Amino acid sequence: MRRLLARRMKFHLLGAFVVSMGCATLYKFGIAEPRKRAYAEYYKSYDPMKDFEAMKAAGVLECAPPK
Repeated sequence: MRRLLARRMKFHLLGAFVVSMGCATLYKFGIAEPRKRAYAEYYKSYDPMKDFEAMKAAGVLECAPPK
């Protein structure tokens, strides 16, 4: 039973490293990249003045009352 802790520690450290890298990769390509693409697509056709006028007409903004 000599060096049992050292052998098991190497195995568990390697396993933890592989699992953490796998999770990071899955997050990057499964969540972060699609989110970036969705935001980029949304802001290609986003018109802030049109959105402002819609909020102003709905009475959402106190600083710009509807006419």
